[in-house]
Amino acid sequence: MAGRDITEGRATRAIAVDVGVLTDTSVWQNTDVAYDTAIGGMPFIYAISDSRPYIRQTAPFRKEQFDNQTEPGEQSLTGWWIRSQSSFHDGTGIEFYDPALIPGEGTFRFKDSEGVDVWTEGEVTLLNSVTSAHEITGQLKSNGRANQHLRSIKYDSTDGVLLLDEFDVDKISASGTVTHFVDYNSGADYPVYAICDDGTDAYWITNVTNAGTPRLRVYKKALTGTSTTTATLMISDNSITASDAVMEYVKERIVACINNKIYEIAPTASSLPTPLYTHPSTSHVYTSVTASGAAIYVSGYNGIQSTIIRFTLNTSGVMPTLTSAIVAAELPAGEIAHRIFYYLGYMLIGTNLGVRAATVASDGSITYGPLIVESTQPVYDFAARDHYAWCTTGVNGHPGLTRINLQNELSPLVFAYATDVLFDSVTGHRTTSCAFANGSDQIIFCTTATGASSANYGATYIESATVKRPTGYIQSGYIRYNTLEPKNFKRLLGRGDFTYGSMTLETVDADSIEYDVISYDSSVPPVEVTTTQPFGSQEYLGYKFLLYRDGTDNTKGPTFKGYQIKSTIATPRQRVIRFPVYCFDVETDKYNVLVGYEGRAFDRISTLEEVEQNGDVVTWQDLTTGESRQCVIEQINFTRATPPDRGFSGYGGIVEITIRTV
Repeated sequence: MAGRDITEGRATRAIAVDVGVLTDTSVWQNTDVAYDTAIGGMPFIYAISDSRPYIRQTAPFRKEQFDNQTEPGEQSLTGWWIRSQSSFHDGTGIEFYDPALIPGEGTFRFKDSEGVDVWTEGEVTLLNSVTSAHEITGQLKSNGRANQHLRSIKYDSTDGVLLLDEFDVDKISASGTVTHFVDYNSGADYPVYAICDDGTDAYWITNVTNAGTPRLRVYKKALTGTSTTTATLMISDNSITASDAVMEYVKERIVACINNKIYEIAPTASSLPTPLYTHPSTSHVYTSVTASGAAIYVSGYNGIQSTIIRFTLNTSGVMPTLTSAIVAAELPAGEIAHRIFYYLGYMLIGTNLGVRAATVASDGSITYGPLIVESTQPVYDFAARDHYAWCTTGVNGHPGLTRINLQNELSPLVFAYATDVLFDSVTGHRTTSCAFANGSDQIIFCTTATGASSANYGATYIESATVKRPTGYIQSGYIRYNTLEPKNFKRLLGRGDFTYGSMTLETVDADSIEYDVISYDSSVPPVEVTTTQPFGSQEYLGYKFLLYRDGTDNTKGPTFKGYQIKSTIATPRQRVIRFPVYCFDVETDKYNVLVGYEGRAFDRISTLEEVEQNGDVVTWQDLTTGESRQCVIEQINFTRATPPDRGFSGYGGIVEITIRTV
């Protein structure tokens, strides 16, 4: 008989089409059979009834968990994603605040700061202000070294610093009083190439004109003297013209590097001794001298190659004469050592790229670590107090210093650090030297301009003993909860004492655009507020806290103690949909159109289970509403039932399919 044979499929279509195994598309389109739904291109007729309902619901997007984070309350136990920070004493140096991913004691680090003291655990306060005290006239030398040098000294009963500024040497008290110590005149005299002191006397290297030629001279003068006090001539050598020099009083002797030679000079010397070492290159520049318990070290560079050599004292305490350099360390090509500084068992190395720290072995050998601080200007000098070291890095383009905490080693030879005192009314100057005014906690630093035509070459800056900076800030690392999913950042709370001064809270987006949220002061206590900017969901967000000095008492300011933020996940919600469908050999649609063949039910179940097993994303269609979604099959539940016609094999029933949209 002509027409359709339900045992063999239809004359106009293959059995594969009736099963739903499509070869050219995964989307089903009804033709003569009114199917209700399709999944992966396989069509079905709904078997919905009161006992077999169609169900769709929001998929679970939070999992049950317990709070085992370092910071209590960080888990999303009540619907919020929480991130908080209660201290900042691990310093700056992170981009993202993901505590689980930060090596070492990383939960107390932050992204950036300026003008604030972060070193008291659990507190952030304003640093003291600095004032400009004395103009600098010397520029950078042609070989890149600084013409300025500061030393902590005590003269008479006055605490202060000794400032070398090319042709001049001045004594500057903690209050800013300047006393001229050496006055040479540009054009008539030669610069002071290097200076050091033993606590009582200062020693310096210069030239004088002899028979029309500049010749080496070494002088000394008591630190209590002034420019009117006649200096004592120690060494006169008419065979040498000094063009560059460094010197330091270490281990009860003066180690002086004059041109490319190194000398050991006694404080009572009257002639220049035989050099301990002569570098084979006359263009070699020595930059710094320091000493550890085991050895004396000298840094220098020749072109792009920079080394640190060592002299290990013999049993009688004498430095040996070297015929070849004993290299203690060699820096990577292109990195130049400008200053070496030994303190608390570590050697700090200031280079044109930043600061490294090194350990010193008992035999005098050193092992240096990675760059701790990366600066945009060379690091020319260090100063130290307690377990901190200050270095001349500049601060965000302004004259200023960075402080390193040598008691907080985050990873091998990497220590916590943060920007410190600065003078933010000037830009374009390099910070060249720093020292504490003897007997005080007031640090003094100096700068020089980088441009040859600058009328104001630089200045010295003195930290106030009591007056706070007008303002400062600290910015958290960007918060992303260790996931790239978008989030809705909705709540912010700052903690602290705002009796004096105030603090403004801001959000910072991925483009570094800042949005004010709220200000706390004595009249507005710390309250949790809603954050509405930036608008919409964000992958990550930072928070900036601006501290302002008290308007009445300039010695007081606010104390910031930490913050907490709350967010929700912004990922689009998934749907879980469960629906029953018929799966018999022969079926009839709502228009009584018959479709099927013997064995069709088993074929369709097998194909459906194969799709489920692969776990691939397929297209689900509700042909009754026109809805179409991408999904994965989460569960297939097949219940075998009596077929509508006993003439068939009887393998058929109801399939409950559970899908999750993606």
